[in-house]
Amino acid sequence: MKSKPLQTIIRFLALTLFLGIPLSAFGEQLKGVPEIPKLPTEMTTPISTPEPAGSQSLQENDVSRFTNTIALINEFYVKPIDEKKLLENAIRGIVSGLDPHSEYLDEDAYKTLVMETSGEFGGIGIEVTGEYDVLKVISPIDDTPASKAGMKSGDYIVGINNKLVNNMSVSDAINEIHGKKGSTILLTVLRKGEDKPLKFNLTRDTIHIDTVKSKMLDNGYAYVRISQFQDPTPALMVKAIKDLQKNAKGPLKGLVLDLRNNPGGLLDSAVKIVNSFLDSKNLKENQKRIVYTKGHLPQLQYEAKADSIDILNGVPIIILINEGSASASEIVAGALQDYHRATIVGIRSFGKGSVQTVIPLDKTHALKLTTALYYTPAGRQIQNEGIKPDVAVENLKVTGVTGDTSIMGPIREFELKNHLNGKNSDTSVTKTLKEITDYSDLAQQDFQLYEALKILQAISADQKSLVKN
Repeated sequence: MKSKPLQTIIRFLALTLFLGIPLSAFGEQLKGVPEIPKLPTEMTTPISTPEPAGSQSLQENDVSRFTNTIALINEFYVKPIDEKKLLENAIRGIVSGLDPHSEYLDEDAYKTLVMETSGEFGGIGIEVTGEYDVLKVISPIDDTPASKAGMKSGDYIVGINNKLVNNMSVSDAINEIHGKKGSTILLTVLRKGEDKPLKFNLTRDTIHIDTVKSKMLDNGYAYVRISQFQDPTPALMVKAIKDLQKNAKGPLKGLVLDLRNNPGGLLDSAVKIVNSFLDSKNLKENQKRIVYTKGHLPQLQYEAKADSIDILNGVPIIILINEGSASASEIVAGALQDYHRATIVGIRSFGKGSVQTVIPLDKTHALKLTTALYYTPAGRQIQNEGIKPDVAVENLKVTGVTGDTSIMGPIREFELKNHLNGKNSDTSVTKTLKEITDYSDLAQQDFQLYEALKILQAISADQKSLVKN
């Protein structure tokens, strides 16, 4: 026999779905719901449940099939089922069938999501998404157990502590990965190009997300890495650039902005980053878009516009991307590419151009739903497309450079020791060209960054030449 609570719930579901009554109409269920804090999803917009369209509304037999399934499982399943768990699984199943990024957040999952936004949590430091019933690594986070162990973007996690991931929900698999500092976890990973699974035995740590790092690559050429987009990231980036300008003792000649393996983060942060490099005074009013979205509901249409000045005053920018650059990273790269403000170098990005909105169900549960898609200022859709680099550079492994200058290109006259200057030789140009070829150590350590620096120096030299002429 069905218990009275379950019968009541089934009747409530049937009545609500059949009559098309929005759940928000039952005010008691949403009373006292706390304000949702900023989360590491790209947009958090409060929305109300829409009335179902006439042609798409549920039919009585659809509702009956759903409620009968719950009732039959409860009455005939081989062992007793906790009614609360049964209903939560039903909700989880509905949401998981939508897309890889929509998710039902039970109490534990919601706490985990809030915890991660603090910038410090226990785990191994990877951003994942569900794909093919397993977990696909979007990117490892810098300086974490996962990145130090050699996990890569595109890896598929098929086993956690010798348990198959395809027997778990995405949220359960992620919860398995989280844990206390010092505890260990065994991941079984499939990687393209490897003929057998890889095993990663990792020790969990407290994950501190240091989102901005910077250094000087060479005289006047700066490097800034952004590993995630959080609330303080734009201010940290501006401070890093100002510090680099001070250290350079003069204007910067160029900037490499490294967004490789950056899985994204907050939309507002990405918008502020783009805004920092655009001079809105030089843009027409109808050409100031940074990003916009298209969704099912009018209140989910979003548009951000440039309203600031360029902190680099037109200095050339190279943005490095790869297959681990996703979401907010793609917004930044796509916008600055559309405005021809930056040259994009690397390989095509991940292609995650959807907006997730966190909607409360009660005080401790929520839905994270995909509610819109991103578009670049020129109208390019990011979802499943990604950002195509202007200059494609694979992350090659350069070895044996010492004593072998072939990777640096052919040697020219001005590079020879004691070479003779021509009648109209320009020593500043000679120095710039020499700078382009003198980074064997950098080529070995990071070939994409080496190529980015060469391109940046060439653009800078070209700009100087245009000014002189």
